[in-house]
Amino acid sequence: MKLSKIEERFREIFSSYSGFQNTDHIKKLIELDQFYPLNNTFFTIVYTQTNSYKYISKNFKSCTGLNSQLMYDKGFAYFWSNFHENDVPLWMQGLDTLMKFTLTEIPTEDRKNVTYTWNFRLKLDSGKYCNLIQNTTTLELDDSGKPVLGLANYTVLDGELDMDICISAKKINEKGEYETLFFKNISNSNLLSNLSKREMDIARLLVLNKSSLEISEALFISKNTVDTHRRKILKKLSLKSTGELNVYFKRYPNLL
Repeated sequence: MKLSKIEERFREIFSSYSGFQNTDHIKKLIELDQFYPLNNTFFTIVYTQTNSYKYISKNFKSCTGLNSQLMYDKGFAYFWSNFHENDVPLWMQGLDTLMKFTLTEIPTEDRKNVTYTWNFRLKLDSGKYCNLIQNTTTLELDDSGKPVLGLANYTVLDGELDMDICISAKKINEKGEYETLFFKNISNSNLLSNLSKREMDIARLLVLNKSSLEISEALFISKNTVDTHRRKILKKLSLKSTGELNVYFKRYPNLL
């Protein structure tokens, strides 16, 4: 798919909607970083109305080998030009789906408490591809409640990993914990389709080594309910222990 088509679709999604900073989201991204390999993350501050970057962290160059100045000069177009061509239509479908979900299902006053996750393959300066997991948190909304300024955190993973493109929206609750509002596997509708949103949240906390009591307090449910979900999660994924669950999500970290 030509770059012009990506730009056209991106403008179409964002143009029909004509200094908030939530540190809880940043804390959660740091917490999840402990699950990923070290030294493979960078972040940007993005402005969707002009398709530009307001800030690019210094790790961008070391993670990708790509030119940070070109990111500033050419904006999203330069980044998009390095996407794997097979991932572009799925990525666009995911972006459109998340935006429609936001505008129809998430109240305006809650949008500042939501983070969005998706993944795709990016060509590195070496010519090889990596898998990128992107977590974007809204920093500022326009007058219509449309996200326009965001913090995008990227985790770089081996390009040899066979990863379906998945999208999700998660909300920070009163305990500062993520609760899944929406999840969809764009590439494969069957993978994890039998896990509920609540089970996704419990699985995420289990791989972060949270106890059943800690999970119950974070999600406002009883410990017995957590243990019941825990057994169901292992059964649905044909796993025998939380240790195997941890290994499973190391293979599919974009499902967190």
